[in-house]
Amino acid sequence: MSVFRTGVLVLTSPLSALSLRLAPILASAAKIVQDTLYVHFQPGLHLTGSSQPTSTYIPATTEVCSLISKIYTDADVHNNLDVRVLLTNIKNQSNNQHILSSVQNLSHPPEVVLTDFQTSDGGQYNPAKQQLERYATASYSCEPNLISVLLYPEYELPNEEIFPEGLNGDGEPLESHSDVVVGGTFDRLHNAHKILLSVCCLLTQRRLLIGVADKELLDDKVLKELIQPYKQRLENLSQFLVDVKPSLLYDIVPISDPYGPSITDPELKCIVVSEETRRGGLSVNKRRLENGLWELAIHEIQLIKDPLHSANEEEKISSSSFRNRLLGTLLVPPAGNPNIPAQPYVIGLTGGSGSGKSSVAKRMEGLGAYVIDCDKLGHQSYKPGGPAYQKVIEAFGSDILCPDGTIDRKAIGSRVFSSKVNCVNI
Repeated sequence: MSVFRTGVLVLTSPLSALSLRLAPILASAAKIVQDTLYVHFQPGLHLTGSSQPTSTYIPATTEVCSLISKIYTDADVHNNLDVRVLLTNIKNQSNNQHILSSVQNLSHPPEVVLTDFQTSDGGQYNPAKQQLERYATASYSCEPNLISVLLYPEYELPNEEIFPEGLNGDGEPLESHSDVVVGGTFDRLHNAHKILLSVCCLLTQRRLLIGVADKELLDDKVLKELIQPYKQRLENLSQFLVDVKPSLLYDIVPISDPYGPSITDPELKCIVVSEETRRGGLSVNKRRLENGLWELAIHEIQLIKDPLHSANEEEKISSSSFRNRLLGTLLVPPAGNPNIPAQPYVIGLTGGSGSGKSSVAKRMEGLGAYVIDCDKLGHQSYKPGGPAYQKVIEAFGSDILCPDGTIDRKAIGSRVFSSKVNCVNI
């Protein structure tokens, strides 16, 4: 059972070896932290020396991007955990970098610091734990009385030198750009969003322009009614970005068409797309040329598969799948309405043929409601002796009668729906 709401995980293993260890490390951390887990790369950090350890820069490479992607992918099985990989000490080609000697404020100050660094001394007063606490408080704003934990996960392949693609220690430096643009809905910020935004941050030297879909752009979205309001999506984006890379300028704007400012902003140098939106990036460049602007460099990232997707959901991690999973859940507790009387009141249940009226009525009846079925009342009205029986015969003729004198519903139905006049008469 998790015992802390927030924590920061300091990873000290070499990047090439870390990939195979991530899943068990995250599984161990998820048993300790229940809400927000920050992840900080510091390969080669030693916590057993006499001097206080300090943070150092790591170059932004394709290897680092692959590793960040793998962290978020592995973290997806811990769906209760909001994982955020800190990029403060990952340096691209920009001269505008966060000063590592200063303390970075985090939106959720950690209550515990964890690490994959291991020693033979597991005692409560292990010097490595004390050094870890000093390192964390010197780097980030932490809660008072910070607790330190050395993780000892069980690695399946501790001595194997098998490196996943892109994590063999030979990563190429990322080409960075002064101004970068990306777009999306960013509904219910998930790990695929975090990968996309993290790559954007590593590519950006100065300003990241983010177009957030709104208004007409939401019309064709699956379950658009459940998409978070723009203001809420904006707040979630801003908090995440300032947490992971506070040194950048973030320009977040609503867009109601597929292009937004990407086709008019002369300072932009690069656009970040996914496999499925690459054609959109090409279309942006076509429009920029028409507007007399330079084409943008296109950086493409891969889609991430959702290990929890069901048969009726997309294979990729998708906000539409998250919205689909909300169906049948209580999103907002009901609030008292003084205009609704305390005594029983009438609920009108309407809908077209086959829309589920009968199913909903049965469900409500099971909850204690008294159901008045107007369809059944209508049928009773034109039974022999009913108030509408003779009037229906006069309007449509006696040939609609069955041998037993009852009205043939199929016969009258074919006549009613064959003529607008008959529909009015009935």
